[in-house]
Amino acid sequence: MVDWSGGNDTGPAPRADAIWACVARDGRADEPVYLRNRRVAEDWLAALFEAEREAGRRVLAGFDFPFGYPSGFAEAITGQPNPFALWNWLQERIEDSPKTNNRFDLAGEINRRFGGQGPFWFNGLKRDIDGLPRRKTDYKNPFPERREAETRAKGAFSCWQLGGTGAVGSQVLMGLPVLARLRARYDAAVWPFEPLDKLVAFVEIWPSLTLGAAPEGRIKDAWQVAEIARAVSSLDPKKLDGILAVDQPEEGWIFGLGFEDDLRAAAAQPPRLSNSCFALPPGVHWTPVREALDLLNARISPVTRTTRCPVADATGHVVAEDVVAPRSNPPLPNTAVDGYGFAGGRGEGVHCLPLAEGRAAAGDRPGALHRGTAVRVLTGAALPEGVDTVVLQEDVTLQDGQIAFRGPIKPGANTRAAGEDVAAGDIALQQGTRVGAAEAALLAAVGVREVEVRERLRVAVISTGAELIEPGEAAAPGQIFDANRPMLLEVIRRLGHVPVDLGIVPDDRMALSDRLDQAATEADLILTSGGASSGDEDHVSALLKQAGAMALWRIAIKPGRPLALGVWSGVPVFGLPGNPVAAMTCTLVFARPAMARLAGEPWREPQGFEVPAGFAKNKKPGRSEFLRARLRDGRAEVFASEGSGRISGLSWAEGFVELPHEAMEIRPGTLVRYIPFGSFGL
Repeated sequence: MVDWSGGNDTGPAPRADAIWACVARDGRADEPVYLRNRRVAEDWLAALFEAEREAGRRVLAGFDFPFGYPSGFAEAITGQPNPFALWNWLQERIEDSPKTNNRFDLAGEINRRFGGQGPFWFNGLKRDIDGLPRRKTDYKNPFPERREAETRAKGAFSCWQLGGTGAVGSQVLMGLPVLARLRARYDAAVWPFEPLDKLVAFVEIWPSLTLGAAPEGRIKDAWQVAEIARAVSSLDPKKLDGILAVDQPEEGWIFGLGFEDDLRAAAAQPPRLSNSCFALPPGVHWTPVREALDLLNARISPVTRTTRCPVADATGHVVAEDVVAPRSNPPLPNTAVDGYGFAGGRGEGVHCLPLAEGRAAAGDRPGALHRGTAVRVLTGAALPEGVDTVVLQEDVTLQDGQIAFRGPIKPGANTRAAGEDVAAGDIALQQGTRVGAAEAALLAAVGVREVEVRERLRVAVISTGAELIEPGEAAAPGQIFDANRPMLLEVIRRLGHVPVDLGIVPDDRMALSDRLDQAATEADLILTSGGASSGDEDHVSALLKQAGAMALWRIAIKPGRPLALGVWSGVPVFGLPGNPVAAMTCTLVFARPAMARLAGEPWREPQGFEVPAGFAKNKKPGRSEFLRARLRDGRAEVFASEGSGRISGLSWAEGFVELPHEAMEIRPGTLVRYIPFGSFGL
């Protein structure tokens, strides 16, 4: 996507009101590129088209200026109602260099054909130009003022205005000659004049159709091309077909006009992960657990879509933006007890106050109370005006229309201030909070009706291996029942995500490729077990390598070690070890925080506790160890065997004892770090 400019060279330093371009693939945008003048921009575009064409990839290139003029203009200039005839006519007459061009003079020449007062207006030069009015007050237009697209796009400018804030007339005059040359050089198709059946295609864009102000500190043009490129590249092909179904053979059309909500929805989605996001630094062989977690935290970001839903339906979802309280909780000062309210505190001794008629109960409209009197109040009632203190009814005697109680009592006793829980305008829930029962109650209490949330992370689970069969099936010698998939599906469910069961795939690379394709369309993350190392039958890592998006993280951890991380069709893949204990350990230690981050939650470390060991062990240096453990009588017991295939140990355990990367001698009573499974969210 390209933000064009009709002006002169803007210098070497990136700046606003210049030419900016951005390339995006599969919903992920590169850094925007600053192009200081049209000559540099044309060369950059040519190099891009050349490289993509050689790679056999298609390019949709968007430019932010009209591709045509209102009906009748092309024929009046060229004798043909053909926009490309006008493109070529302009290309033959526009003179352009980095420091000067003849756009105003050519506009004046065109105007003189029609009486010298239009259709173009605005002269940015100090000298007058015959036929080109400086202001619209001296202007007469023999053609329609706007194209059909501009009449439908609120705020769009006419292509006849050559200067001023928001004007696009100069961009058209200086842009169409460049497009004419590129179209001829690369046999490009131009929408909506031609079917987009070529390797290179041009479309007309208008960033302000769906985008507002840029974030603070960002150059608007650079930010806009990145956002539009990312959004358009992530569109579903069927949705793209609908947007392109436009019949405007002469005037052209603005891409996305009439489909603004679809473009906004696409722009609201987070970027996909890049193929290189899991690449390890050169020279890394065995990665310590702490370092691996830090690398994961730095390289992943939320991937789930956002949507608005009623608070009642938000439970289980992650809040996508800070939720501001529209109303205070409590909305008015109220009483915390049943009793009697009055103004101010009282000192030592007995105090008597006449009792006003009526009472204040929860839900009543607050009234007012004369000073020096008391009123009956019930728990939760809004305090009448003039009441700021309440005495418990158990501490009061009532006789002859007055109350008596013994002091002292402090001002404000037994009352709640308005907004003491949450004040209107405060942030009730922060972005990244998962909505549970308590959060739903808070949102309801402050009057939130709908909340922007992320869709729940969908996690596909695939077991790999020719030896695996479904539990209950007849097992041949050498076959085993698939234990990993039921385990992982339940872990995903317990962590608040949506499990997607994609079954068992034998040791067949094509079958696994097809299943990964299916997973990429149905899920936001793929978990595989088995085939994650570098052996002959390790097809997960082989396919990810083949796709150019795989890193085998040899992690210094027991149980575990190989963890294949990659991206398949834009969807992250965690290739877990095949042994169930190692698969469970790597899921909780690595995949669990990653899933939370991908779902929009913050990265969270599990909470561990120092407890005395109830076992003895001499640990060697060089890797972290996670022992299946549980607490009994205040001490950490560990499972009798450390074998990765001993699934019974997972059922026996209630957590892990984490032993550090360094050597450690453990005797009964030595303090060790115990992490209950509850700290992992189970």
